[in-house]
Formats: sequence, structure tokens, C-alpha cells
Amino acid sequence: MSIVLLQNKKLVNTRKYFVSTVIITTIFNVLALKTSAQDSTKQLSLFNAIVATLNNNKSIQLAQLDESIAASNYKQTSAIFLPQVGFSYTAMSTNNPLNAFGFKLQQKSITQNDFSPDLLNHPSWTSDFMTKLEVQQPIINMDMWYKRKAADKQIELYHYKTQRTKEYLTFEAQKAYMQLQLAYDAVKVLEEALETTKSVYTFTNNHYQQGLIQKSDVLNAQVRMASVESNLAKAKSNIGNASDQLSLLMGKPGGTIYKVSSLSIEFAKMDTATKITSSRSDLLAMQKAIEATDLMIKSNKMSYLPKVNAFGSYQLNDKRMLGFGANAYLAGVQLTWNIFSGNSIKNTINTQTLERNKLAEQLTDQKDQSQLELNKAYRDLADAQNDIQQQKIAVDQASEALTILQNRYQQGLVNTTDVLMAATQLSQQKFNLSQAVFTSNVTRAYIQLLTSSTNK
Repeated sequence: MSIVLLQNKKLVNTRKYFVSTVIITTIFNVLALKTSAQDSTKQLSLFNAIVATLNNNKSIQLAQLDESIAASNYKQTSAIFLPQVGFSYTAMSTNNPLNAFGFKLQQKSITQNDFSPDLLNHPSWTSDFMTKLEVQQPIINMDMWYKRKAADKQIELYHYKTQRTKEYLTFEAQKAYMQLQLAYDAVKVLEEALETTKSVYTFTNNHYQQGLIQKSDVLNAQVRMASVESNLAKAKSNIGNASDQLSLLMGKPGGTIYKVSSLSIEFAKMDTATKITSSRSDLLAMQKAIEATDLMIKSNKMSYLPKVNAFGSYQLNDKRMLGFGANAYLAGVQLTWNIFSGNSIKNTINTQTLERNKLAEQLTDQKDQSQLELNKAYRDLADAQNDIQQQKIAVDQASEALTILQNRYQQGLVNTTDVLMAATQLSQQKFNLSQAVFTSNVTRAYIQLLTSSTNK
């Protein structure tokens, strides 16, 4: 009997030890999670978000690489001014009569015996070691000159593309930041709604316990509270999603939760232009593409003209390896004229002309599309500002209605459903106000993107 009691006592002690261990482990895990959550939370301003995006975003880095490639291609065209110099060392051996006699001429070693018919017709094994330096100097190549100008236009084109990429990503950073602000506002609204719903549930449950109201009222309050808690959990998840989107734009790893300033109406000075300017960076890029194509057309037309280039060489010939006996030079100027090339140049010019016309039509279409978007953006901004005014009034009215119903509910004059519906209406109007402010701010940022201009 005593043995059984001892075993039971040990079993109880073991269970207590196990339970205490689990509790301690759980507490440490919770504390670790809280510490980790705190470590992964960071305060972020809109200015810093834009700066980080412009410094780290991969799209900008790729655009800058394209710009560097265009600059490198332009440097290659310096060949139309600079000489080309080549060096060679050649070892040859032959018994060909013509080449054997020529080797000896180049070596300046011809004697009277070399003119013997038998030796001329049947030369012995003859070798030649030639060291040669060649120089070619371009003089007049008008087609290459215009190609160089076209390459210069390509640099400007990619510069404006980079500028437009920065402007677009600035807008995207503003939009992502405002989406995060909206997510925080949604959490705030739902937390207020949950607090109101909990107070209604507590009041309802107390009255149910006293037998003053029916159980259905308690159940309605519980259902509403569960619904708000579910929506609140989703809203908090949206904060993480919006933070990850912002991290991606800033070129940072995900997982950080950013704390941002409260959503408010932006009063920053905005361009009030109603017409799309031709000095916008993306439109300027298209214009530079047209100019580059025009220069390529001129380049191909200039290929019909003669080309003038100079050339020269200096060589050493010897019958021994590493010998540098006889020397000679050759210099001259060459004029070449490609009179007919099977209409390939003509057809190339026709193709490039069609491409140039296509670019011009695309530029006109882009301007028209942007003008339509700008007109719509101004109308959207006016609608959003009107919504803000209406929603402010609606929030005040819904708040007052909820207060009245809560007072009447405590007096037993209205049922639980009326109070819950009023609380839901107030939450919806508050979120509608936040949505209207978000729409207004994003639309203002989009108008700035559409009306931006670049100094040429």
C-alpha cells in the first residue's frame, strides 16, 4: 500500500514538474515573439521611403545600366577620328618561283646569279621573316559621322528613361506608403468598433443574466464581436502585406513592419497644369528616339557618297628568324565609292523611315492618352474631395446616432440589433472617410506624375 502511495506521489510530482516546465517554456516563447516583433518594427517617414526607393530599387539600377551601355556605345564611335594600328610578324617558306623571287626582292638580296633562268624557274627552298606595322586613318566618312550623332541621341534617350523611372517609382513609393497608412486607419477603426461591440456585449450579457432580455440579443452581440475580431485580424495582416510591398520598392528584405504617420489630407503645393507638357521625361525620351532614327536615315543616305581614308605600313624583311634586315614603307590615300549595293541601302532607308513614322504616331498617341488620364484625374480628385466633405458629415451623424441609441438601449427603449447596426454604420463611415482621403492623396500624387516636366 505504501509503495502505491509513493508511486502516486512521484507521478503527481512528475506531472507538476512537466506542467511547470511547459508554462515556463511558453512564457519564454511569448517573450521571444514579442521581442522579435519589436525588433522587426521600424518607424518610417514618406521622405525616407522615397529616398530609399530611389537609392535601392532594382528598376532604377537597370535603367542606369542601360544609360551606361548607351554611353559606352557612343565612345565606340570615336573610331571615325582615331587611327587603327596593327602589328604582325610572319614567317613564310616557299619554292614558288614568283614568291621566292619576291622574297629576295623584299629582303633586298638580289644578285646577278638570281637572274639565271634555271634558278628563276626552279628556285630552292626560300624563307622570309616579315615584321610589319600598319596604320589606317579615317579622313572623310560622312555615314559614320551621322551614326555617331545618333549614338549621342541614344544617351539622351536613356537619360530621360532613367528620369521617368525615378518619377514613376516616386509615385509608387507614395502610393504604397499611403496604402500602409490606410491599413493602419482600418485597424484603428476596427479596434474602436471592437471596443464598442464588447461594451454592448457586456451590457447585454449582464442583462441576460438578470433575465431582462432574451438570449438572442446576447448571441447577436457575440456574432458581431466575432465578425469584428475576424476583420481586425485581416486588417492587421494587410499592414504586413503593405509593409512588404514598401520593402520591395525600397530594395529591402521583407518581414519588417513599418510604423507610418497618420493618414491625413495632403496640402502640398501641386501643379495645376491642365495640359500635358512635351517636356515630360518619357515624352522627351520618345522624341529623342525619333531624332536618333532621323540621324540613322541620314547616315544611310550618306553611305551613297565616296569615302576617303589614308593608310600606311612599315615592314622589315629578313631570311633569318628574328632578323630585321631590309626595310620598306608604303603610304597612300584611298577613295572608295560604293556605286550600287543591290538596293540594300535604299530598302534600309525605307524601313527606317517607316519606323520613324511609327515612333511619331506613338508619341502623339501617348500625349493624347496622358491628356485623357490627366482630365480624369482632376475629376477623380474633385470627387474625392467632395466625398471627404460628405463623409465627415456622415461620420458626425453616425456617431451622434450611435450615442442616442446607446442611451436609449440602456433605458430599454431599443433592441440590441439597432445598436449593433448603428456601430457598424459608424465604422463603415469612418472607413469610407479614410478611403476618400487615401483616394484624394493618391490622385494628387498621380497628377504630379502626369504633369511633371524636365529641364532640357
